[in-house]
Amino acid sequence: MTSKDKNNSIEPETDITAQEIAKDKAKAPNKDIKKEHIHNKAAPNSMRLGWLAIALSIVLPSGVAYYSYEQNAQYEIQISSLQAQLMQAKTTIQQELNANQEATVSKVENAAQNAETRLAQQQRSINSLQLALADVKGRHPNDWLLAEADYLVKLAGRKLFLEHDAASATELMESADQRIATLNDPSLVPLRQSMSNDIMTLKSIPIIDKDGLVLRLTSLQQQVDNLPLANAILPDTQKNEQPSVSTDIHDWKSNLLTSLKDFSQNFITFRTRDGSAIPLLSPQQHFYLRENIKAKLETAIKAVYIGQQNIYSTALTTADNWSSTYFNQESSMVNEFNSALALLSKQNIHVDYPVKLETQQVLSDVIQDRLRRDVATLITEDK
Repeated sequence: MTSKDKNNSIEPETDITAQEIAKDKAKAPNKDIKKEHIHNKAAPNSMRLGWLAIALSIVLPSGVAYYSYEQNAQYEIQISSLQAQLMQAKTTIQQELNANQEATVSKVENAAQNAETRLAQQQRSINSLQLALADVKGRHPNDWLLAEADYLVKLAGRKLFLEHDAASATELMESADQRIATLNDPSLVPLRQSMSNDIMTLKSIPIIDKDGLVLRLTSLQQQVDNLPLANAILPDTQKNEQPSVSTDIHDWKSNLLTSLKDFSQNFITFRTRDGSAIPLLSPQQHFYLRENIKAKLETAIKAVYIGQQNIYSTALTTADNWSSTYFNQESSMVNEFNSALALLSKQNIHVDYPVKLETQQVLSDVIQDRLRRDVATLITEDK
């Protein structure tokens, strides 16, 4: 279209030139040479304009196409950038939306949990109030005996599990059984049977005099400093045969020598021993020996309270071995000390206590059952 327009614009210029030449011919007929010169001069100009039009018709579409290609490329780059920004904005919005949704759900769940907790607390409060009201309105005259028996049973459990005092626990269970017997209620026969089973179990537990054992071990611990140490251990001496004097008068020479040797032995004595002598302990070793024996006795005392049979027996056996090795075994004090250690090391201090008392759960169920019946009766009366 551009080339056509340019051709159209060039053609009128050629017509205008021809008209001017015609006018000049009309005005000056005698100037033929001049007219031809003008005509020859206009012809190359028209040719140039034609070639220019053709060049423009070729170049302009290419330029327009290249310009359009560059614009399209820029548009595509801008579109890609806008799409990336849009995806990033979409991702950011989605993340914020998810975060807000999670925060909202968490708040809703926390609120629901708080509401459930408050409802549960209120329900427990209502139940406790109902039980208290039923206890006040429906209390029987002898219910205090049942409550006292429950207290004694719980106290017996504490004595047994915390203090390992089986004797006190047995007495408390017998007192609780007496309270239940005073009620004279046939429905409590299973409860009394459970109490009887627990009493028999407690009586079968061996009673260990822990205080007596500890006192005896403490006394032995105090005697360690007074025990005499053993002297150096020497090997046995060789027995030398003493020569005897002959009754024969002819042996007077030998008898004389024998008498002289016997006389000289009263001044100097020689004894031969085979083997090496074991030297005495140094003063520092004496101190460590006594302190180590005391430490073993202290370990045995601690084992008595926690009921560790292996630790107790091992500590006393070790102390007995040290005492037999390094103390004077000819001393009566050392012998009594060793005998006491050997006797105490054979003492059994381990006791298998029951894990729980059967009566506790049975008595708790009886009390809860009576309270439920009282609550049901109270609700029926309110209706």
